[in-house]
Amino acid sequence: MALTHSNMLPLGSSAPAFQLPDTVSGQRKSLSELQSDQGTLVFFICNHCPYVIHILPELKRLAQDYQAKGISFIAISSNDVENYPDDSPEKMKELAQEEGWDFPYLYDEDQSVAKAYDAACTPDFYLFDGEAKLAYRGRLDDSRPNSGTPLTGADLRAALDAVLAKQAVSETQYPSAGCGIKWKK
Repeated sequence: MALTHSNMLPLGSSAPAFQLPDTVSGQRKSLSELQSDQGTLVFFICNHCPYVIHILPELKRLAQDYQAKGISFIAISSNDVENYPDDSPEKMKELAQEEGWDFPYLYDEDQSVAKAYDAACTPDFYLFDGEAKLAYRGRLDDSRPNSGTPLTGADLRAALDAVLAKQAVSETQYPSAGCGIKWKK
């Protein structure tokens, strides 16, 4: 499993629109119905990646802390499920239910949404402000599996706090790192 870094979509980019099936509710969800005028966090994850598994506890804390403040959370998996069956929609639903997520976990079967966001790895985070402009992209924090560095979400929390305060997010942003998205051949 090669370590892959995010591509760092340009700040100020508009959030690419999408409509995808939510593996939990079974309904199709669009960005326009899920986004918030406070801010929207779109993140690409999958079930099997050790980098994603490592951040699950902090992801749950982030959702608890920031959804209550009006930030919308949208998880998307774009992996090729034919070659990575642990990332199938059925398994995605199981993970979301096990973790107690109250945000959608969307399945990007044709991988067009990952391509529109220029997503490269899991996890890969994109924080949009209330105007749906990209304010932050990159890592959760500097913790990695087996690094001994505590999981705090510090980088993403600082960006979320700035967006909520309607302040500029620091332009010093570090790429996320994790498993490469499993592209279809």
